[in-house]
Amino acid sequence: MVQRYPTKKIFIKDVAIGGDAPISVQSMTFSDTRDVEATLEQIKRLHFAGADIVRVAVPDMEAAKALKEISEQSTLPLVADIHFHYKLALEAAKWVDAIRFNPGNIGEKSRIKEIVKACKERNLPIRVGVNAGSLEKEFEQKYGTTAEGMVASAEYNIKFLEDLGFTDIKVSMKASDVQRTVEAYRMLRPRNNYPFHLGVTEAGTLHHATIKSAIGLGALLLDGIGDTMRVSITGELENEILIAKDILKDSGRLQEGLNIISCPTCGRIEADLVSAVAEVQERTKHIKKPLNVSVMGCVVNAIGEAKHADVAIAYGKGVGLIMVKGKQVAKLPESELVDRFVQEVEKLANEGE
Repeated sequence: MVQRYPTKKIFIKDVAIGGDAPISVQSMTFSDTRDVEATLEQIKRLHFAGADIVRVAVPDMEAAKALKEISEQSTLPLVADIHFHYKLALEAAKWVDAIRFNPGNIGEKSRIKEIVKACKERNLPIRVGVNAGSLEKEFEQKYGTTAEGMVASAEYNIKFLEDLGFTDIKVSMKASDVQRTVEAYRMLRPRNNYPFHLGVTEAGTLHHATIKSAIGLGALLLDGIGDTMRVSITGELENEILIAKDILKDSGRLQEGLNIISCPTCGRIEADLVSAVAEVQERTKHIKKPLNVSVMGCVVNAIGEAKHADVAIAYGKGVGLIMVKGKQVAKLPESELVDRFVQEVEKLANEGE
């Protein structure tokens, strides 16, 4: 496993970003922020789904003022998402834990100076969010909407903040296509030590967003790049957190929960493997201890996989084996295998508590 790039540690309220901190997972509410009750309900959903940080849109001054009440009741650190109107950032900075702005649409640098001043007063970090679709004109004219243009914009704005004595910075560089996103992050990473927020923007529906994010974010994580991340989905909030955590687990960056190994469907399967795996996943989703488990449908690979699993089912015709740490502990009828399997998993998960 490639080591993560060493980055400066910053804090969004009590959540550490960068340095030796775990890679955090974020999402964004889609409620009208002016509707305090609806926004708090979505924040609560994200909290229980396992999010570390939440971002909220601030489209107008009424929404900015609503952040006071939202911040008082939020169970997650709150980031204000600002576009176009810098005065919204000035109001939001009174209540939230971080500010995200897009330098491509804020306008005059005097406005950014005001945002920086407000953030300094409350020790709020700033995310410089560069999007390929809204680069400043000078960078778009020189580079087009390329990775080079995104990097040039990020470096210009980072230096602008540094010249103002501000270094509690997080950086994101998002495009709607995977290749340009990955290229931009890889290009910028060796040039500074600020933490990076990863994401492929406008990734689409659940199916497409999952694929794009797994490819793009997974590639960067395997490069050692990334300190916090969001999987952007046109859909339900909880799916963003679930998929982000799965990408972190499968890239080796998060040691949490079960790694379920199951064979593909084929003509050798001698049991209802699809239902068995679904039941295992549902009944063990609360377990946080990292364990490798195997649910295999025939004898061809089942025993081999079981040798490397903490707990395994090896299905046969009407019966199957339960194995723990490579050793057989039970031979049972098919109808009893999942119950015993879950018992063994629970037992291992509770060891040492």
